[in-house]
Amino acid sequence: MPTLALTVPAKPSEISGIRRAIGALGRRAGLDADGLADVALAVAEACANAVIHAYAGRDPGVLRVSAEVTHDGLLVVVADDGRGMASRPDSPGLGLGLPLMASLTTALEVRVSAAGGTEIRMAFPAPGPDAASAWAEAG
Repeated sequence: MPTLALTVPAKPSEISGIRRAIGALGRRAGLDADGLADVALAVAEACANAVIHAYAGRDPGVLRVSAEVTHDGLLVVVADDGRGMASRPDSPGLGLGLPLMASLTTALEVRVSAAGGTEIRMAFPAPGPDAASAWAEAG
């Protein structure tokens, strides 16, 4: 099955390239326009959260983005080595990122390491009624 693995600086300018790479994998896997839009939005939100929050007050670290086409759909993981997730009173966000990602995915899991860093795992459904054949051809 097709896979993707990227490690890039945690900078806003990198997010568009990540979206393009994930989109190309999604197209190869047969996602329709709506499915591609959902994946792109959720992945961009996860990356933006890491860029804004993970390395606040220190030098930017890295973003690691991996994706894998499975028989059930598309699994995307966005990870950083930043401060981990915790509520911050000085946060510029509105706290809508995780609910947005959850609404666009079939499964969302957030793992926070005690040593720092956050991993967001997102599962997206296989495309349409002929999902099995589309996913089989993608592999």
